[in-house]
Amino acid sequence: MPQTDRYKKRTVNIEFRAIEDFETLPYSNRFTIIFVTSGTLKGILNNRPIALSAHGVLCLSQTDDLQVLARKNVSAQSFSFDPDFLSTIPISRTEDSFMPHLKIQTGLSLFQRDQTHTGIPVIPAKAYSKLLDWFFIIGTEVFAQSDALWVCRIKKNLIQMLGLLERFNSESGQSPVDLVLDYIHTNYAQKITAADLTQCAHLNRVSLNEMFHQRCECTAMSYLLSYRLKIAEELLTHTGMTLNEIARSTGFEYDTYFIKQFTAKKGMSPTSFRNTSRKLAGDL
Repeated sequence: MPQTDRYKKRTVNIEFRAIEDFETLPYSNRFTIIFVTSGTLKGILNNRPIALSAHGVLCLSQTDDLQVLARKNVSAQSFSFDPDFLSTIPISRTEDSFMPHLKIQTGLSLFQRDQTHTGIPVIPAKAYSKLLDWFFIIGTEVFAQSDALWVCRIKKNLIQMLGLLERFNSESGQSPVDLVLDYIHTNYAQKITAADLTQCAHLNRVSLNEMFHQRCECTAMSYLLSYRLKIAEELLTHTGMTLNEIARSTGFEYDTYFIKQFTAKKGMSPTSFRNTSRKLAGDL
């Protein structure tokens, strides 16, 4: 819930959760920073597989789509804030003139989404304790409101924390797995070989598959097949394309091979899936 500033009788749109259960993320109209202090978590963030373990950080915007698939002994805390919390307070210059609301820019890129901003900044192990110190101070101030400047101290520590996370994120670049995921999501309709993926990642096949298993629990080529079939499901449900057209649109050279792979993975033929999924969609 938003906080009531007992000194200035105002509402401060921030929340600190000492125990984050991941059940309702992302929070509406909020940026959220989650610190994972123990355990591991796997899921899907904006249609991309993620794996997060202690000591890791997840940065979510209100428009992100997060599905948690598996958790193992996970403990986490979160701080969420309205984007306007990063706006400065107007300062009077004359009796009838005010400075405009200025937006604090530090750290905003962490909540944007593109190829280099995935929501999971890479943090050097030696820096985690410092980040957690700032995070602890934020949480303490939310609950204690120790004096009239408690909101200022939260902003100061938030700016320091976001600035360091942003710097780490910009310096780390994309991981090999992210590079391959981007390549698959962009080129799945084309012919893709294992050599294409290893070249994209600048790794040999064994190393790439080890990294994919850690994050996606499958090989890179298996992920490619699953992604193609996921797109095929959408086309079967929502379009009138023929099986041959869907096969070609999702990177399968022949519709017979597409039908074989779809049936093996989904337990029913593409035609049966189309009929069932359309019936279910009509019942909603």
